[in-house]
Amino acid sequence: MTNGMGNKSVVLQDVRKSYGNLQVVHGIDLTIEEGDFVVFVGPSGCGKSTLLRMIAGLEDVTDGEIEIKGRVVTDLDPSERGIAMVFQSYALYPHMSVRDNLAFGLKMARTNGAEIETRVKAASAILKIDHLLDRRPGQLSGGQRQRVAIGRAIVREPDVFLFDEPLSNLDAELRVSMRIEIARLHRELGNTMIYVTHDQTEAMTLADKIVVLRDGRVEQAGTPREIYENPSNTFVAGFIGSPRMNLLNARWSEGGLVDIAGGRVESGLLPKDRPAGAAVTLGLRPEHLKVAPELTGSLTARVDFSEYLGGTQYLYCQLCDGQSLTVEHRSPTSIAAGEEVSLRFEPSNCRLFDEGGNRLR
Repeated sequence: MTNGMGNKSVVLQDVRKSYGNLQVVHGIDLTIEEGDFVVFVGPSGCGKSTLLRMIAGLEDVTDGEIEIKGRVVTDLDPSERGIAMVFQSYALYPHMSVRDNLAFGLKMARTNGAEIETRVKAASAILKIDHLLDRRPGQLSGGQRQRVAIGRAIVREPDVFLFDEPLSNLDAELRVSMRIEIARLHRELGNTMIYVTHDQTEAMTLADKIVVLRDGRVEQAGTPREIYENPSNTFVAGFIGSPRMNLLNARWSEGGLVDIAGGRVESGLLPKDRPAGAAVTLGLRPEHLKVAPELTGSLTARVDFSEYLGGTQYLYCQLCDGQSLTVEHRSPTSIAAGEEVSLRFEPSNCRLFDEGGNRLR
């Protein structure tokens, strides 16, 4: 997750943001290690872009402290923070060539001409845009324009790169290729990168560390595997993963058993202080539900809709009590809508949550 040096690159201490009486970021504490690729993810309005803009210095901090590379930068201008930001909108100068767009910030900083040429040449080589240097932004595709925007950040040689939903304007195919490019860029440069997106697939594929935000608070922070396999609450469980985790209403029984949809299943868990009959939420990932031979499964469901995607078939099912669940089915045998299926799962793959949505261990 880190470059092994253990140096702190960005530290947020009790960072808050208010607009008048409305508080939108609530006391966030976060440490980002040198060389990490950290993704802020969450639904619209969760505060992820506001938090990024506070790190950049584009938004004032109402309370708390921000450090970058050991310096307190809370009250410094963006130009003094050692950061470079890539926006969703590209923000290129249409009347300038690619070469001049890349060089513009360095010229404003009065960098000497030879150094500018060296940095522009290096950045364009890394991003494979050498052949575009004499074109203007209007002559470029969306993916090429985004590469130029990233190149403009690279030439500044920042301590920290900040990305604010940089792929939102690209089509699906370009988003995939640019994700690969950004991951390669991080591997080659080794800089700390903080990336904001509402797309959990981007978060899972790019991040060393994911920070899941909701309503201006950190719900969970960890590696993609930690977040996916061990969500701390039902919000994280339902937000991370495509298709999302099945979250089913159930009742706690005794001896690690859970009552659901008229049946009783083994959860593999023995949480303390849970009285029999207490409400719980049973979490199961679609890939952990297997279609079993007739009558040998733990749950019985009716298939409402079947989605065939080649190697994988998604079954959108309904339990006898009306609860919906999704099953990832990998088999040469197709299952059609209207069929009844018996489902089994390993108890070790269950996740249990209490009435407040918090994980039971």
